Amino acid sequence: MPKPWTLAGVMLAAMAVPAMAAEPAAPVPAEAAVAQTLTLERVFASPDLAGSQPKLLKLSPDGGLLTSLRPRPDEKDRYDLWARDTRTGKEWMLVDSKKFGSGAELSEAEKMQRERARIGAARGIVAYEWSPDGQSILVPLDGDLYLASLDGKVTRLTATPSGELNPKISPAGGFVSFVRDQNLFVQPLGGTATGRELALTHDGAGTVHWGEAEFVAQEEIGRRTGYWWSPGDKRIAVEKFDEAPVGVVTRAAIGANGTRVFDQRYPAAGTPNVLVELYVMNADGSGRVKVDLGTETDIYLARVDWTADGRSLLVQRQNRDQTVLDMLQVDPATGKSTLLFSETSGPKSWVNLSDGYRPLKGGGLIWTSERDGYAHLYRFKDGSWTQLTKGPWVVTGMVGFDEAKERIFFTANKDDVLEQQVYSVDLAHPNVIARRTEPGWWNSATMDIAASRMIISRSNPGQPTQVYLANAEGKRLSWINENAVVAGHPYFPFLAQHRAPTFGTLKAGDGSTLHYEMLTPVLEPGRKYPVFFEHYGGPHAQTVSRNWGSPLHQYLVSQGWIVFQLDNRGSANRGTAFEDQIFRAMGSVEVEDQLTGAKWLKAQPFVDAGKIATYGWSYGGYMTLKMLEANPGAYAAGVSGAPVTKWELYDTHYTERYMGNPKKDAKAYAKSDAIDDAAKITDPLLLIHGMADDNVVLDNSTAFAAKMQAENVPFEMMLYPGKTHSAGRDIHVWTTILKFLDREVKNKPPAR
Repeated sequence: MPKPWTLAGVMLAAMAVPAMAAEPAAPVPAEAAVAQTLTLERVFASPDLAGSQPKLLKLSPDGGLLTSLRPRPDEKDRYDLWARDTRTGKEWMLVDSKKFGSGAELSEAEKMQRERARIGAARGIVAYEWSPDGQSILVPLDGDLYLASLDGKVTRLTATPSGELNPKISPAGGFVSFVRDQNLFVQPLGGTATGRELALTHDGAGTVHWGEAEFVAQEEIGRRTGYWWSPGDKRIAVEKFDEAPVGVVTRAAIGANGTRVFDQRYPAAGTPNVLVELYVMNADGSGRVKVDLGTETDIYLARVDWTADGRSLLVQRQNRDQTVLDMLQVDPATGKSTLLFSETSGPKSWVNLSDGYRPLKGGGLIWTSERDGYAHLYRFKDGSWTQLTKGPWVVTGMVGFDEAKERIFFTANKDDVLEQQVYSVDLAHPNVIARRTEPGWWNSATMDIAASRMIISRSNPGQPTQVYLANAEGKRLSWINENAVVAGHPYFPFLAQHRAPTFGTLKAGDGSTLHYEMLTPVLEPGRKYPVFFEHYGGPHAQTVSRNWGSPLHQYLVSQGWIVFQLDNRGSANRGTAFEDQIFRAMGSVEVEDQLTGAKWLKAQPFVDAGKIATYGWSYGGYMTLKMLEANPGAYAAGVSGAPVTKWELYDTHYTERYMGNPKKDAKAYAKSDAIDDAAKITDPLLLIHGMADDNVVLDNSTAFAAKMQAENVPFEMMLYPGKTHSAGRDIHVWTTILKFLDREVKNKPPAR
């Protein structure tokens, strides 16, 4: 769904001021800074104010090299491939995207894949993969494939107008595989990296696709590919899907110089999904067998993996209602499947998917489950379960597994819900947990295959993202990107005006704890300030945390705004009881909780109670509309970007997870939709949408606008030709928003 790009209706009245969290680390001293005024233009210009950040950091198989994608100093959205010797620290560019790229336009399929991955604006190199022997790197670039050797030589593997999708190097390094024109191909890798390509499938055309992930798999399920190599390059499991049952939406991608019309297969809530099949075949396409996925065809193919020995295929099958997730063990020779175990939801809940699992060499697997109300790690072996972590906190991801020590590394919010730390636990000692990163930071990490070293990325409100290499105990071995805010850093000239946020808690109507974050200007006694009240509000997102914030927020504060965010019930990383409250009730408790935040703000002596503007994008845009409809006069104005206005228009996997089937749960949909109550909006509203949005399609905003016009309700609207769901990353959008808010809120004289 709608994902954020930025990062109970009970009046609190005379309740005590909420408990405040510890102040974040202060920013680097700025005594020597030549102070400059932060402008909106600088916020969106190059280089990035947070510093040049490497992306997709990976260790070579032997750990000798660290590779990453780095933005060019003059083009922050164009990336090249760099290498660093982990022993000497020497760095060099491996592949220059401008030197080797053809500049060819990407296929529509690849553009949509990038949009699903939220990298639609990125150019140059956006992905790469090490060969198993560590001697070369597969680099997709401008729709074709290249193989880069460590000596700087780059060999072009493909040169076709169609473009190659989902490229991989096979586990033993014998093949490069990819999808072209909806079919799966392999190309042998020899000493000079080339061999004749071979099509493993031939009937991919029209509505039939091989080796790809369908729309909802990419957008909602978190699965980006549709084929999986077995260890040793012996076999490939390949998804085949047919879009024929899926309804066609005629999407007009309206651009500045014309309109392109796409007949897009879009599985709206309550309508048919694609038909999914799974096959296993040999590396040359022979010996194809169909996997038994059961008699029910209206399912989701959630995850596919091979066991460590390659003897079995593990398939996660989710039912349409998303209340049951089955783990199947498949014989690759016959396709016969056996049910290993099932995850089932509680009443008025659903089963969340996770990537926090790992098949073990000794048999069994590590598994993440919310069966006790919080996401925790378990070991499954020989039909038995052992819970490895436990408590009122959430495991947010699996980082690595040391087979020799039987030690799991994972991220979690065990010590503070506003921080993410790296921890470890041994299979032999469940619930004996060691923290491997420093408190006061939001951390993420990756590890090498042997789990001997970590690449840790961290930030806090006073320090933009830093990256360092650490050993398995978490001890820093060397900086990869210290990113110190000193002279020469893009943010250094603005450091003197940097404002650190304060964190606090409020109580929801049911007693739940709600965390908020607030940035203020230097408060002058007796002065009252307008509030930029930003929200997302949807599930699977946490906006309040101790990490580096958006420079846009710093700009707003410099313009005299208070910036406020609150994570309402239904948001992520708080356990199932907190999240489940939106079951069949989107636009309910989230709206109540945001009003709780607004009421608390109005009670503060430094807040201008009549000048609280609310803003959100995507689900947040939907929230703006619901908040204005539910509580006229509570907010001075609202900005709604790319909102869902009618949940029947959004996709199956996301919408039905929370709202059910519109044919069976029509009353819930009617209550959650935003269109019917549009006429209740009495406050100034700015509606924004990209005209080529294929995620939250433009129909959502046009339908809402039509309702407002039919009811003669005034509002403002700005449409962006050629822009997708990521339109909010545009300076014109924010120029428009801030002019609207200055006029309708900040500079508007009080009513007489």
